[in-house]
Amino acid sequence: MAQPKLIASGLQFPEGPIAMPDGSVILVEIKRGTLTRVTAAGKIEVIAELGGGPNGAAIGPDGACYVCNDGGFEWHQMGDLTIPGGKPANYSGGRIERVDLKTGAVKVLYTECNGNPLIGPNDIVFDKEGGFWFTDHGKTDGRIQYRGGLYYAKIDGSMIKEVAFPILSANGVGLSPDEKTVYVADTYSARLLAFDIVAPGELGPDTGLGGAGRYVGAAPGHTFFDSLAVDAKGNICVATILNGGITIFAPDGKNKHVPIDDILVTNICFGGKDLKTAYITASSSGRLLSMEWETPGLPLNFLNK
Repeated sequence: MAQPKLIASGLQFPEGPIAMPDGSVILVEIKRGTLTRVTAAGKIEVIAELGGGPNGAAIGPDGACYVCNDGGFEWHQMGDLTIPGGKPANYSGGRIERVDLKTGAVKVLYTECNGNPLIGPNDIVFDKEGGFWFTDHGKTDGRIQYRGGLYYAKIDGSMIKEVAFPILSANGVGLSPDEKTVYVADTYSARLLAFDIVAPGELGPDTGLGGAGRYVGAAPGHTFFDSLAVDAKGNICVATILNGGITIFAPDGKNKHVPIDDILVTNICFGGKDLKTAYITASSSGRLLSMEWETPGLPLNFLNK
């Protein structure tokens, strides 16, 4: 593959990239607490001040941007690198937010599910029906680890459902091209999991102990997984941290690694002509990168179709 190109630097822990039709990329800056637009020329513009820790983002059927807000992190500096930690003193609670891209108006849709608070909503993907799957990563609080899970919800605030719990540290989420499978990347185990979908927001019988889904694969060595995107051939491209880069999994678990020069490569999305450009967040160094990708991305519902 070609070498990455720098689109923008100086971002405050970017994540959740969305490649827009006009050539800009919408993303979150977790440390800054904003939904941000990076223009095709690399100019950085704040769309909305969200506070907390905006993490994953996706465009919904109404054209608004839906954001997973994890409530915030502690932050640490290692030289020039920015590293997220556990629950901060000013933790504002996990939530799902709707942002009007024209006005910047923010509406909180969900803060709990069945009386249980959302702890650290992380990543989000819309299905063709207009509902969205999202992960809750959980949160560390000193010696306590709040576990994560997989959820499904509607954009009108009428329904949120916990569909798989617990997942130790659920992070990336994506759908197969036929939308019969939802994939979840678990951070600390560095495992990619798959769940069979039988109806919108409905999973088939669990095939793993503890509701953990089907094991797809893992990356070798000491590494963690972050967010993901699916390409047009159904490969799952998982952002990989510590051993920074993108780990590409075929549905049968075979994989290869594309290295990126950042220890916290957190997300990938596809855009450009024929969705052949990958946009990658190199978060600890505050950069948005692009590179030509060997396989076009899978068109996203309500964005690329």
